[in-house]
Amino acid sequence: MSFRRKRGARIRPYTFTGGRTRSRHPLMVQTLVSVSDPDAPAPSNLLPESQSIRRLCREPRSVAEIGAELRIPIGVAQVLISDLADQGHVYIHPTITGHSPSENQVLERALRGLERLFQ
Repeated sequence: MSFRRKRGARIRPYTFTGGRTRSRHPLMVQTLVSVSDPDAPAPSNLLPESQSIRRLCREPRSVAEIGAELRIPIGVAQVLISDLADQGHVYIHPTITGHSPSENQVLERALRGLERLFQ
């Protein structure tokens, strides 16, 4: 595979966001996203990736799950989710802390949750 093809494949997802790399909403990887009315049809003017996000979010999904399922970088998923929230197509659930936790805090919270599950 040529360098140009490799480079193009790596850059391509950011064309979905118009080159934007920051979302307008504070979205962490564990932030949950859902649609308010799962049976409502998606507007036809949405990008296919945005329609896929709406479809995935019929049940609450984390930003990380959405990115992984669509095979797009987390940053791209965050921008697309933020755009959908601005348009009223998805609901961003508040996080437990409401602040951007450090990586250690996230791991400690996950560990406490796992410990509660297996007690």
